[in-house]
Amino acid sequence: MKNNPELELANNFVQYTHRNIFLTGKAGTGKTTFLHQLKLKSPKRMVVVAPTGVAAINAGGVTIHSFFQMSFGPVLPENAVNDPFHNTPSKKKFNKKKIKLIKSLELLVIDEISMVRADLLDGIDQVLRRYKNKYQPFGGIQLLMIGDLQQLSPVVKPEDWSLLKNYYESPYFFSSKAFQESKALSIELKHIYRQQDQRFINVLNEIRNNVLSAESAAILNERYLPNFNPKDEEGYITLTTHNASANTINKDKLERLKTRSEWFTAEVEGLFPEYSYPTFEELELKINAQVMFIKNDSSADKRYYNGKIGRVTAVDDDVIWVLCENEDQPIEVKQETWQNLKFNINEKTKEVDEEVIGEFKQFPLRLAWAITIHKSQGLTFEKAIIDAQASFAHGQTYVAFSRCKTLEGMVLKSRINQRSIISDQSVQVFSKSMANNQPNTNILDEAKFEYQLFLINELFNFHFIHFLIQKSIKQLSDVGLIFHGNLKEQLEHMVNKGSAPLLKIASNFDFQLKQMLVTEKEIEASSTIQDRIKKAAAYFLLQSNTYLMEPFQKGSFETDNKANAKQINETLDQLMEELAIKTFCLKSCLNGFEVKKYLDTKAEAILQKTVNKKSVSTKSLSSDTDHPELYELLRAWRKSEADDEDKPLYHIATTKSLIQIANLLPATTKQLLSIHGMGKIKVANYGPAILDMVQSYCFDSKIAFKKDEESLSPKNPKKNTKEISLDLYLDGNSAEDISKIRAMSIRTIEGHLAYWIGMGKLNAADFVSKIHLKHITNYLENNPRTKLTDIKNGLDKSISYTEIIYALKQFEFEKLNL
Repeated sequence: MKNNPELELANNFVQYTHRNIFLTGKAGTGKTTFLHQLKLKSPKRMVVVAPTGVAAINAGGVTIHSFFQMSFGPVLPENAVNDPFHNTPSKKKFNKKKIKLIKSLELLVIDEISMVRADLLDGIDQVLRRYKNKYQPFGGIQLLMIGDLQQLSPVVKPEDWSLLKNYYESPYFFSSKAFQESKALSIELKHIYRQQDQRFINVLNEIRNNVLSAESAAILNERYLPNFNPKDEEGYITLTTHNASANTINKDKLERLKTRSEWFTAEVEGLFPEYSYPTFEELELKINAQVMFIKNDSSADKRYYNGKIGRVTAVDDDVIWVLCENEDQPIEVKQETWQNLKFNINEKTKEVDEEVIGEFKQFPLRLAWAITIHKSQGLTFEKAIIDAQASFAHGQTYVAFSRCKTLEGMVLKSRINQRSIISDQSVQVFSKSMANNQPNTNILDEAKFEYQLFLINELFNFHFIHFLIQKSIKQLSDVGLIFHGNLKEQLEHMVNKGSAPLLKIASNFDFQLKQMLVTEKEIEASSTIQDRIKKAAAYFLLQSNTYLMEPFQKGSFETDNKANAKQINETLDQLMEELAIKTFCLKSCLNGFEVKKYLDTKAEAILQKTVNKKSVSTKSLSSDTDHPELYELLRAWRKSEADDEDKPLYHIATTKSLIQIANLLPATTKQLLSIHGMGKIKVANYGPAILDMVQSYCFDSKIAFKKDEESLSPKNPKKNTKEISLDLYLDGNSAEDISKIRAMSIRTIEGHLAYWIGMGKLNAADFVSKIHLKHITNYLENNPRTKLTDIKNGLDKSISYTEIIYALKQFEFEKLNL
C-alpha cells in the first residue's frame, strides 16, 4: 500500500490529532488492512468494537453491545424519559475496571460503521460522556469510524423505526446527534486493490453512485448468461440475496456427490457465543466438495486467503487437502483458531491489553457452491454467478458485483438495469457532501496544532477541580449541624488560596501562550514555548501541592447520616482522583511538553490503584480528640446499639456528643448530663454503658476522675495534643517515655506518632525494622484497601499492629505524594 496519499492522511489524522474520522472507500481499497496495521503501531490507548459478533472477531475487537452493555432494543435520547420503552445506557452501572478503562481511552475504533444505527452511536456517546467529559461529543475520546455506506446497512425492525423516526432523519450513523455535533472529517480511500480493469471500476462506481448509464448496463449485461451451467471443477460460486437459496444450492450439490460425508466438530473453549461463530460448529464435507477459505493462512506459506475457492481432494482427522484452480498441488489445511477478546488494563504496564476469553478452533472452510451477498462482505472471488434479481436492501447489488476481481469472472443470472440497484437517498446526499469536503494537509497541520494546544490547556485547567471543591463545600453546608470536623474550613481555604487564584493565573497563561503562538507554530519544537511550559508546570505544581493537596489531606469529617456520608465521600473521592491526576501530569512536563509522554502519564495516573482515597475522605475524628481510643470505643458501641434497635446513629448519640465525652471524660451522671445532646432520656437509657466505658478507660490509662463540682470544660485552650507528643519525640523521647511523661496510654502516643508519619513529619523506618517494613509494604501493594485485621492475618505473627499502622501511614503518604 505504498504511495497512497489518502491512507497516509488518515494515519496522520488518527495518530497526531484528536479529530473524529470517518474512513471510507470503495470495496477493496484497504480499509481492513489499515485497521490491522493501526492496532500494531498506534501509540494511543485504543479499543476496537463492531456491531456484530462476526465483524468483531474479524476486526480483532469486541461487540458494541458487550463493551458498552447495550440492549438490542432502540436507544432513545435521554430527554425521552417519559417513553415506556426508554433505554438509556448512561444510567447503567459499569464495574470499576470498565470505568477505568473508558477513562483512560484516547481512541475508539468502530469497524463496519455502516451497520451501526444512529441511536446506537448516540448510546455510545451517552456512556462516554458519563465517564469522560460530559461537555464533549463522545466524552472527548477520538473516534475512528471505518466502513462503506454503499455496502451493508443497519438492520432496523419496523416496530423499532416507529419509535426512532421521531428522533432521527434516517437510521444511519451519520444521523446521530453526537456525530453531527462532533464535526467529524471524512476521508475516502481512492486506490482500488481488488480490481485492475478500469472499465469494470467505472461500472462499479456508477452502481455505487446510483447512476448506472445505458453503456455500463450494456457492459454488465454482456455477462448475462441465463443457461450458464459450469462444471464443478471450474470453481464458480453463486451469490444470492437470501440464506434459504444459498443453503438449498449447497445442500443439493453436496447430496449429488457419491462420496461419503465427513464431519468435523469445532473445539470451543471459554466464552465464545454461538452468534459469533465464523463457520459451522459441525462442518459437513465430502471429497470433491467445493469449499471456500474463510480466513487468511496464518502460516508462513500464505497459500490461501479469505474467499479463495477450491475442491476437497482428501481428508484425515486433523488435515483436509484442498486443490485450487491453476495449482498443481493441493493445500494442506489444518485447523485455525479464532479468538474472542476482552479489553482490560494490564496492572503492571498500565496498557490496554487484549485478553483472550474464548477460542473457536475449526477448519477454515465452508461449502462454497453458494453464499449470501451479506456474508460475502470482505471476500474476493475469481469466478462468481450473481443472482441479484431479488435484491431487497440498499447496497446489495454493489456488494455482489464488487466481490469479483474481473468482468470476465462474473456471470449474471438476470439482466441488470437501473431498477436493479437499490440505493438510499439519504446515503447519496451524505456521500456527496462528504466527497466535496475532503480534508487536506493544511487541515491536518491545523488539527495537529489544535491537538497540542488542547492538551496544554487541559494540563493547566483547574475548572473541574474548582467545581468539585465547591460542590463538596455545598454538600457539607447542606448537612449542617450533623457534620463534624475541619474539612469544610480546609476546602474553603483550598478555594481561596488554591483553585480560585489558579483559575485566574491559568487564564493569563493561556492568553500569553496564544500571543506567543502567533509567531511560533511548532509547540513541541519551540524552545521558547517549551521553556514557558516548564516554568508554568513548576509553578502550578508547587501551588497545587501547597494550597490544594496539603490542605485536603489535613481535612477530616464525620456525619451521623449514612446517605449524606456516601454522597460526600463520592465527591471527595472524585476530587482526590483529579488532584492526583493533575499532580502526575504537571510533574511529567517539568522537563518540557511531549504529546506521547503526556498521554502516557495521564493514562497511568488514571489507572493508579495505589491512591487510597478513603484515607482522605473518611478520616475518623479520633485523631482530633484527646483520647482517640475511647472515641473509637464509643463509636463502635453506638453502631452496635443503633443496629440492635434499628435506629439512626444520632438517635443513640450524636458525633458531637461522642467527641465531648472523649475529650472531657465525664465520670458521673451529673457530668454526663452536661454534655451537649445528652438529655435525661438518653442518659437514663445509655448513661450506665457510657460511664462504664469512660471509667474503664480512665482506670486503664491511670487518669484521675473529676469530682462532680469540677467543671468539665477546660479553663484555657490546650495546645494540640498530637503536637505536644511530636515535640517530646523530637526532643529525643521514645513513645514509652512520652506515655509516662503525659500519663497517657502507650497506644494513644503511638496513634499521635502514626498521625505525624501520615503527614510526612516522621518516617516509619525510625519505628519499624527494615525487613518488617518491606513485608508490610509489599502486602499493601498487592492488597490495596484491605482492613487492618486482614493485613495482620496476612502477615507474619511477629509483626505487630503498631508496626502495621506506622507502615500503612507511610505507604499512604508516599502514594499521595508521588
